[in-house]
Amino acid sequence: MPITIASVNVNGLRAAVKNGMHAWIDERQPDIITMQEVRCPDELVADLMGEGWHIAHAECNQKGRAGVAVASRLPIVSTQIGDDHKVHNFTGRWIQSDIKIGKSKTLSVVSAYVHTGDAESPERMTEKYAFFAAMKKRMLDMRSSGNLLLLTGDLNVAHKELDLKNWKGNLKSAGFLPEERAWFDEMFDQHGWVDVVRQHAGEVAGPYSWWSWRGKAFDNNAGWRIDYHIASPELAKTSTAALVDRAPSYDTRWSDHAPVIATYDI
Repeated sequence: MPITIASVNVNGLRAAVKNGMHAWIDERQPDIITMQEVRCPDELVADLMGEGWHIAHAECNQKGRAGVAVASRLPIVSTQIGDDHKVHNFTGRWIQSDIKIGKSKTLSVVSAYVHTGDAESPERMTEKYAFFAAMKKRMLDMRSSGNLLLLTGDLNVAHKELDLKNWKGNLKSAGFLPEERAWFDEMFDQHGWVDVVRQHAGEVAGPYSWWSWRGKAFDNNAGWRIDYHIASPELAKTSTAALVDRAPSYDTRWSDHAPVIATYDI
């Protein structure tokens, strides 16, 4: 059963809907959408998404900040936010929804939004590393469930030089620090999780998923690949396609991030 899953930092769901998100949904027809930076009250998410969606949403306790959600055409059988969701500035950054696929399989889908961090602020980097540590624990715990597993979201780190156009100029910047990148090395190399887009794209530059609104970053494709599908090995084997759905032009963007889309034949 082919299942198409899209992950996107919507940069505010209300603004994304206003600027063309529904036209994109109509064209791409994803079965599941995971969203980051939803940035709106819980009661508005279902209305903004429209009919036909099962919605799970973790709202941030800071108004107008963060917020993650899963929208599925298939029924969501359970949702977890986690015991540490009340930790300061951890709210609205992790949600896991379990979705029944056919009669015998369950897909656990996570929408995660990692802190941006700031290389000049030890406090902000400590917060970011703490969140990565919490994610690692959850991901390893999830492996015992027997479910097919997928972590999606804006992880605010470019893993390798291929994932960042101006990597030489960002060696000391948050989002490309060795300590941040090491988390990906460990999850992929030691624990067997799979970067699904890289699996399909191969060792090429990009495909980038975020560009600054400023200057000519989008037109010059001076981007970062910081949005991911990270799958358990069992799910990764079922992936038939994956891409970053870059808008055709600057003025047709409805977010500063492009959706990351993959299809799994489950």
